[in-house]
Amino acid sequence: MYKLLGRQTSGNVQKVLFMLEELGASYKREDYGRQFENTQTAEYKALNPTSKVPTLVDGDTVIWESNTILRYLAAVGGEQLTGATPAEKTEVERWMDFLLAAVNPGYLAAFKGAKLTPEEQTADYKEQVKDLVAQLKIVDGHLAGKDFLALGKLTLADIACAPILKRCVDFKIDRPSMPNLERWVAAIAARPAFKAATAAAPAKAA
Repeated sequence: MYKLLGRQTSGNVQKVLFMLEELGASYKREDYGRQFENTQTAEYKALNPTSKVPTLVDGDTVIWESNTILRYLAAVGGEQLTGATPAEKTEVERWMDFLLAAVNPGYLAAFKGAKLTPEEQTADYKEQVKDLVAQLKIVDGHLAGKDFLALGKLTLADIACAPILKRCVDFKIDRPSMPNLERWVAAIAARPAFKAATAAAPAKAA
């Protein structure tokens, strides 16, 4: 049984929960995060020196960084969620990297700033949101005529991106309609595994 350390409301933890649920894997989730005051302990830092979540424990193997955890789970039993050849794998993993390099900065800015009044927002908030919208437009354009981000099927690309991109679509920010992205978000959000991963208490969670 896998042990997943991380608060269930974390988008990065939800990625891993989504994959575990899609795989029908046996797992136990335990609450870890700053609000639980348990990620700065020596015990946790021995598992994950970043003091962040999630951390996956599989017997003697410990993995941190959510996208790396997804790759690990694919390698040990979720091969159908990645490419069969090196070329196909790049089609999947480029979206995982795009999420971290291109989407994440604007996502974090909007996640924090959208809740604030204009006076409370940072000076570069509007520029960060503008950049986020530009990245979302890229995804929207890519999804034209497609049901999934890569290979015409559910892959690690969708699993890694969906929890974060759904939040981006839901943010109260100034953006145009993005019908392809919105359609994809709605379809992924309707999957039972995604619902379980983002619910208050996933079926197999602690």
